[in-house]
Amino acid sequence: MDFGFYRVAAAIPSVKVADCRYNADRMISLIHQAGEKGVELLCFPELSITAYTCGDLFHQHTLLDEAKKQLDRMVRESLTESLLFIVGMPLVQGNCLFNCAVFIHHGAILGVVPKTFLPNYGEFYEKRWFSPAADLSENQIELCGQQVPFGSDLLFRSGDLVVGAEICEDLWVPVPPSSKMVQAGANLIFNLSASNELIGKNAYLQSLIIQQSARGITAYVYASAGHGESSTDLVFAGNGYIAENGVMLSASHRFSDDEQLIINEIDIQKILISRHKNNSFADKSASGMPDSTYRIIPFSLTSAKETLLYRNVDPAPFVPSDATLDEHCEDIFAIQVAGLAKRLQHTGIRKVVVGISGGLDSTLALLVAVKTFDRLGLPRTGIIGITMPGFGTTD
Repeated sequence: MDFGFYRVAAAIPSVKVADCRYNADRMISLIHQAGEKGVELLCFPELSITAYTCGDLFHQHTLLDEAKKQLDRMVRESLTESLLFIVGMPLVQGNCLFNCAVFIHHGAILGVVPKTFLPNYGEFYEKRWFSPAADLSENQIELCGQQVPFGSDLLFRSGDLVVGAEICEDLWVPVPPSSKMVQAGANLIFNLSASNELIGKNAYLQSLIIQQSARGITAYVYASAGHGESSTDLVFAGNGYIAENGVMLSASHRFSDDEQLIINEIDIQKILISRHKNNSFADKSASGMPDSTYRIIPFSLTSAKETLLYRNVDPAPFVPSDATLDEHCEDIFAIQVAGLAKRLQHTGIRKVVVGISGGLDSTLALLVAVKTFDRLGLPRTGIIGITMPGFGTTD
């Protein structure tokens, strides 16, 4: 854990709609479980304290007040844990109600990030209850006796780790808020979500997460509502995903009745090195994206002790898996054959000489030559193989 690894988790708790105390009980239990497993950053689903499917109950002050009461309880519980966790809840500011992600660490509310984009189509009616982040009138809020930064312009920094958050629909728009966050330095994005199930939707969702992590050269942790939210005409599968720079590291068991912690490590050093190599990533002037000023909220994670990794370390990282081996081999041949074919066509050369040692490199070169001659309709007799034996390869 001294080499840029951070242990993160997406939590899928059991919930009861509008039963804030029950929901807080289950979340507190998962926080302690995560702490025992060495998790340093933990994310819960969207509106996890109240549940997402409360409908017009979001207009009831009884529900909103109880959500604050249970948030205060969770803040106090956080004093015994060193991890940072993010919970979802509705919060009032001025004349507006916002769908929010609340960052909590060791007895302090670090900040509150409201949802930027509110879906109001198909099965979604969020504008009936909530206001978008653009309607904020102030950049602070009093919450649980603390003065807390409030806004969609918040990033949270601990050393090289810079954390941002977006909420469900924010991921699905043409330019997600996280695209601006990563250009401002964020290298870990959390998404608190309540995305219902439709045929084919999950495959598209996973592709969005993988692509957003790849474009942003970032880690992306997604936690979505589970079984307990399936109380109206919608069904929720409890999707939890952890992706890093275009690779899916972990996924939840979908449609499970059980609570889940999806845990893995992200490699921040690897992400930063990849960004340093990619000069297009840092070119803000060419991106067409306006500069945004983000408020950086400092916090300090306790250094984790030496531990076994949840993360799979491939002992042969350059060898394709069985599932993709044939596809990769076809691509290798197609690339090399196309290059050699163009050279032969351009030069008019109709013969090639290949040195054959008996090893893999010369074997590949010979096979590429054969496939190229076949593609161009040239006789294979134009391929001249010269044996060049070596002690390690052949007699």
